[in-house]
Amino acid sequence: MAPSAMSRGKDNWIASLSEAQPVPYWLEDPGKPHAAPALTGTDTCDLLVVGGGYSGLWTALNAKERDPQRDVVLLEGREVGWAASGRNGGFCAASLTHGLPNGLTRWPDEIGKLEELGRRNLDEIEAALARHGIDCDFERTGEIDVATETYQAWELKDWHRELAEKGLADGVEFLDADAVREEVHSPTFQAGLWDRRGVAMLHPAKLAWGLKKACQKLGVRVYEHTPALTLRSYGAGMAVRTPYGQVRARHVALGTNIFPSLLRRVRSYTVPVYDYALMTEPLDAGQLASIGWKNRQGLGDSANQFHYFRLSADNRILWGGYDAVHHYGGRVRAEYDDRPETYAKLAGHFFSCFPQLEGVRFTHAWGGAIDTCSRFSAFFGTAHQGRVAYAAGYTGLGVGATRFGADVMLDLLDGERTERTELEMVRKKPLPFPPEPFAWTGIALTKWSLARADAQGGRRNLWLRTMDRLGLGFDS
Repeated sequence: MAPSAMSRGKDNWIASLSEAQPVPYWLEDPGKPHAAPALTGTDTCDLLVVGGGYSGLWTALNAKERDPQRDVVLLEGREVGWAASGRNGGFCAASLTHGLPNGLTRWPDEIGKLEELGRRNLDEIEAALARHGIDCDFERTGEIDVATETYQAWELKDWHRELAEKGLADGVEFLDADAVREEVHSPTFQAGLWDRRGVAMLHPAKLAWGLKKACQKLGVRVYEHTPALTLRSYGAGMAVRTPYGQVRARHVALGTNIFPSLLRRVRSYTVPVYDYALMTEPLDAGQLASIGWKNRQGLGDSANQFHYFRLSADNRILWGGYDAVHHYGGRVRAEYDDRPETYAKLAGHFFSCFPQLEGVRFTHAWGGAIDTCSRFSAFFGTAHQGRVAYAAGYTGLGVGATRFGADVMLDLLDGERTERTELEMVRKKPLPFPPEPFAWTGIALTKWSLARADAQGGRRNLWLRTMDRLGLGFDS
């Protein structure tokens, strides 16, 4: 491209951001419910759930469905769904292991069971939405991993062959360049791997709000604007202090994820990573025709620094990913939710993928923190003689997996030995992150190495190969 043309292109995509509001599109929905009152005074219950994101909401709901007589309280520090659960891309995957490659590498002997449990979990999510009348734009359209480089196309083809040999390719179809562009028209697509049933699209905030309403209908007492400040033993149970009161409970389930755990020993296992997304204005009929996408699958590219993108119910395109930003010391701050330099980068990538959409404007641009751990997928545990359970580390694939994690926490609190609690994934924890400055240095070196691998045909340097051997990583 000539320099003048390149400059005009940059001016165009910069202009596309001029009216973008720095707030999550999903959370601006007019159906947003009023917040529940804060807790004042003392409450008591059988089960206290800390955290009003998916992890806590599914735990509270499933606890009541298992035992309608169980008295359940849920505390949320701000409003239900305001953090990662209301800011994500709305991909609800069956995978419990942050993708099949990660699961196959870490738990090869259990991968068949993990995949089966994941499929069952996604089916149960779909059934729960119907059972409780939760309208969250659920569409089980699947997802296509697309190759945008020749080496990625070969890797996808080899991976599909390996899946077939291991009996794991059911419902997964390899698409060559012509086939993938028949699904979605982009000049950058060179191949694709379509998982037809393993991923659903949904409206993430509506899911959180619907779960809240379902919990309340079953008798869960939900307190919002009520952060949990301390956790301590209290007789045969536990007590959690809040700004204006406390809750005493026989059992406590912690679903706080990116926020510092009430159990200090758990904190070193996760680091917060900031992820960012753009949302376009609704596409008109001509724009939709220019990109195809009739089957409305979720899409993600195959680079280390990857993008994820999908259509909303009103035919906007959500375009996110690529940058994964970790701040020194693992700080979580509101000002990190807005990052114009990343928005500019994402806009440029969007129009490279869909040049036929030149002139489309972005209406929303936002970010938020997710919690990641060194194995990229959730870990679990108990404390205080089994009276407290926790789950964390979902690494961006928690929309579906948090429901599985909720059942794991309930199994652990109930003292039940189940097919979930017998999993090595549940019984063993990842390696913790080192203290600063080593954590920040290691993450920065890993990010630099991943970008370099993308620029060099996927070739991983010595640092990445060493991390692979140690089973360590950093991902968004």
